Parts: sequence; C-alpha cells; structure tokens
Amino acid sequence: MSLKRLANLRKAMEGLRLEAILITNPYNRRYMSGFTGTAGYVLVTAGKAFFLTDFRYMVQAREQAPAYEIVEHAVRPMQTVKELLDGLGIKKLGLEQNHLSYSLYKSYEADLAGIEAVPTSLVVEKLRMYKDEEEIAVMQDAADLADKTFTHILSYLKPGVSERDIALEMEFFMRKNGATSSSFDTIVASGERSALPHGVASDRILGMNEFVKMDYGALLNGYCSDITRTVSLGTPSDKLKEIYGIVLEAQLACIAGLKPGMTGREGDAIARDIIAKAGYGGNFGHGTGHSLGLEIHENPRLSPSCDVVFEPGMTVTVEPGIYLPGIGGVRIEDDLVFTETGVKVLTHSTKELLIL
Repeated sequence: MSLKRLANLRKAMEGLRLEAILITNPYNRRYMSGFTGTAGYVLVTAGKAFFLTDFRYMVQAREQAPAYEIVEHAVRPMQTVKELLDGLGIKKLGLEQNHLSYSLYKSYEADLAGIEAVPTSLVVEKLRMYKDEEEIAVMQDAADLADKTFTHILSYLKPGVSERDIALEMEFFMRKNGATSSSFDTIVASGERSALPHGVASDRILGMNEFVKMDYGALLNGYCSDITRTVSLGTPSDKLKEIYGIVLEAQLACIAGLKPGMTGREGDAIARDIIAKAGYGGNFGHGTGHSLGLEIHENPRLSPSCDVVFEPGMTVTVEPGIYLPGIGGVRIEDDLVFTETGVKVLTHSTKELLIL
C-alpha cells in the first residue's frame, strides 16, 4: 500500500518540481504511511522516505510504517528535518500550506534556515480522492455497521425518549461492534427540530405523529460512513408525507443518474431540479453530497459550485433534503463509490417511509 502511494506522491512531486515534501496533516500522514499514532512527520524525497516521530511512537512506527526509515526527531522536529535535507543536499522543501498556521510556519522557517519553504496545496488530498480496493472494502464495512445501527435503533424510537438517549445508544452500538467512534456528532432531530439540517441531538423528548431525522456514521479502521434516514413516530401530516416523497424521488433519481465523467455541479442538479420543480427549492440550501474517506467531508462534492469531474474510485454521499421551519424536515442519504460504468451504493437501509 505505502509503496504505491509513495510512487504516486513522487509523481505528483515531479510535476510540481519539488525535491522534497513534508507531510504534517494527520489524515495525510496516515494515508501515506499507515501510522495511526498522534505524532509524526512524513518526509519524502525522490529517493528517500523518512518517518519522524518521538520516543513514544518509535516501536509503533516501525510496525506500521515499514516502507519508511524511522527517525527519532529532536525536541524541535524541524531541526532533524533540516539535518536530513542537508545530508541529501536538498535546498527546497514543500510544506502543506493548508494545514500550517502562520505561527507554526514561522517556527518552521527559523529551524529550517537555509532551506527554501515552498507552499503546496492539497497534494496528498488529490491522491486521496481515488480510493483503492482496500479502502473501499473498509468503507463497505463502515457502511454495513451504519446499516446495522439503523436496524438496531428502530426499537428504541418511541415517545418519551430523548434525542440524546437515542444518539448515545447508536454510538454505543457502533463502538460495541468495532467502531472507534461515530464519524461525527450524531444528528438526531425530532419534530420541528428535524427542520434543522445539522440538529445535533438535544434533550428534546420524542413525541407522536412527528418525524425523527438521524444522520450518523461509523468511524471504522480509520474510514467514515455517513447515512441519514428519516422515520415517523405515529402518523405524519400530509405535508410531511409530501416532502418525504419528493426527497426520496430526488435521491433515487440522483443515484440512478450519477456516472463517471459528470461534474459535481451536474450531479447536484439532478436532485436539486426535482426539489425546485416541486416548489421547495428554497428549502434545500446545502449541497447534494460530498466525498468521504479518512475524513467525513472530502472533495469532490455534489454542489452547484463544484466543477470537478467524478472518476472511478471516487466516493460521494447523496443527501438531498427539504426543511420547513416550525414543521419538520427530511433528509435521505447514502454512500456511493464511482465505478467504470456508474456507481455502487454502499449503504442499504430501507428508504421506505417507516411509520413506527
């Protein structure tokens, strides 16, 4: 895994005319090395690959990053980076500008005196956009756990239970079944709160004849899943039934219409046009979806502003919604991966309107 990713990184470095690059972002560090600890630096040149860490992680780094030469860095890590670069005669170093604060950059600059810092943008992130078979397999496991969690939580959804208790039970179930944690703060939004797109679970008590929207995911072996289902406790109003049907139509149409070669803007329009035509365009204010992987929100996205072309190996969520303040809201979401001919859906929980 690491050798192939190193080869891809070096190819990208060659295109950018970089002699060396320092990876400091934790997600990029894990992607490049396989290291799961919390402290370390990846330093890659045309012929060398170093993993720098402190005393606490030397054994772990040797076990998890066998493709790298493991180096215990000094108290000021950039002093060790400079020593390695000086030894190789390298005078330019690419830094991840999107992940360095100004103060940290100034600190690096002082310790790397004599080395020219070259700002780079999203070099590793662009490699991460394409998931390999191993990554997709892990994401499928995370999606399967999300599906199992939905089945598990249905019997807990009843009047008198708080949103927070529902979210806690969901997270407990995911952790008990192998997850490190939830992918993000679990959203459980009931009644009028279901109109909040990101209504993180509150102390509100579930009542009768209202929607419960649950948006959650499992972080499993480093990779995220992300699913949303909206169910009804008791009989929903005609308005709630209406918007549920529209969102489901938009979501199914988008999944059916997605294919490689399509831009994020074009994919987003499939769902957005259906909702707008039904008269609820103003009640759908977020993008139709986003990529995911090591992070819950990655690029590219299904969005009116995204002109990135989707290609095989890229992942995306499809999650249109309609939100009516004071009444309630609906979102339905699945995880997908692009194939050579279309998409493969990773999440499979029923999308039929369940009336509990």
